Amino acid sequence: MPSARKLRSPAVLLTVSAVVLSGCLAPKQQTTVPGDAEQPTAEAGQDLDSLYAQEVAWSACGEGYDCATVVAPLDWDAPEAGSIDLAVKRHASTGDAADRIGSLLINPGGPGGSGVEFLDYAVTGVLGQDVLDAYDVVAFDPRGVAGSSAVSCGDDAVVDAYLIADVPLESQADVDAARDMSRVFGEGCLEATGALLGEVDTVSAARDMDLLRAVLGDEQLYYTGFSYGTFLGATYAGLYPENVGRLVLDGALDPSMTNDELVVGQAVGFENALRAYVEDCQAGAGCPLTGTVDDGLAQISKLIERIAAEPLAAGEGYTLNSTLAFYGIVVTLYDDGSWPYLTQALAEAITENTGEVLLQLANIYLERTPDGQYLSNSMVAFPAINCLDYPTEVREFDEMVSFAQEVSAVAPTFGEDFAMALGCEAWPFQSTVERAPIAAPGAAPILVVGTTGDPATPYEWSVALADQLDSGQLLTWQGEGHTAYGRSNECVEDAVETYLLQGEMPQDGLVC
Repeated sequence: MPSARKLRSPAVLLTVSAVVLSGCLAPKQQTTVPGDAEQPTAEAGQDLDSLYAQEVAWSACGEGYDCATVVAPLDWDAPEAGSIDLAVKRHASTGDAADRIGSLLINPGGPGGSGVEFLDYAVTGVLGQDVLDAYDVVAFDPRGVAGSSAVSCGDDAVVDAYLIADVPLESQADVDAARDMSRVFGEGCLEATGALLGEVDTVSAARDMDLLRAVLGDEQLYYTGFSYGTFLGATYAGLYPENVGRLVLDGALDPSMTNDELVVGQAVGFENALRAYVEDCQAGAGCPLTGTVDDGLAQISKLIERIAAEPLAAGEGYTLNSTLAFYGIVVTLYDDGSWPYLTQALAEAITENTGEVLLQLANIYLERTPDGQYLSNSMVAFPAINCLDYPTEVREFDEMVSFAQEVSAVAPTFGEDFAMALGCEAWPFQSTVERAPIAAPGAAPILVVGTTGDPATPYEWSVALADQLDSGQLLTWQGEGHTAYGRSNECVEDAVETYLLQGEMPQDGLVC
């Protein structure tokens, strides 16, 4: 019988160190905001004209960087109702002023990933020097995230108990209890965050990007978005096709997908990535997985089952449960350069019956210290944003089992983990969004980049987005891991940067 250990769907999308993660969950049908909830404030008489006319006051925040705060409306449909702050960070162009193109906005994914935290990595490890010469590279924390007006769900102990819980779902009573637990957690998020919790959807964030474009002084938006950032960029193009300059959308989401389709796609994507890892592991030295590739996958499944039954000691008094073990495995699949860490972790868990390395990997994914302190709010911003973007289907226990069996048929190792979990059904806000393709008629050419072995945003999603966009064109990288630009090869780098610098699309159908 299927049993889940996570209260929420583990679909993914973030940025952690040099490992680019990714994710989605399910999701604006409002509940009443408590009267004592903290509300963002705005100056009296705030309107969109004054917001678009605001001046950005930059101040130095580290060598080579400037920071600022931009004010945006809490609710774009009622700008007089209040305002929020958007944290913005800039790396000024390093070339001749006469050759400067404009500002290049970047987003690392998530939803919930901090652009401000990502900027240094983008400048030193992703963007080429010619791009840095030509653009002010500008990162921002989307509404609800990190340094911007942010989602909060209480203290770390509350968040930790919810995120890493091993919750069995083996009966309707278990489902009811888990649903109650999720409802209490969501109510805590609403109490701590206030009205902002219902206004962190992707359409609102895309409107924020047009505000940023204007206050930065650009007539068109130049943008590079990774993972969830592709959905944010495509949403912008759909809203403001006339303002599209050069958009790079790397590791794309298919905007038309339902939440179920997203769950199945990611389950299969991570299954395929794990299979590729096992094959590579068994071809090298020191691999703890024996027999065939299928045998190796089965050994990983048995390890997770064993940890679910009895958590592993993980050093210094810490323990590793199966939820943490799952995240520890998944985080390494975003980049094949991380596969050796997974081999080290599996060898330790299988041969020494300890989980210290898996715990370290899980904490990287969660941006968490071993004792349960969270270094960012990404893991709570994640469901808050997705629960406004994706309508969720409420399933009772028997229906959950049936869905888990369908997903497990195509993803035997990970299918149950992805499918046998609660979505946004108990969240304070339920999405009423109708998922649909984005065509953005009239937009300038948009470059979509897809990786054939991408686990978090499977290649087929990039194909779909490029097909949907009237001006979309696909660039393919034949490789493993999540996203391509900055971690692939010279062919991809040249194609992307020629587009960003000159506006020239690569050869149609180019495969690198």
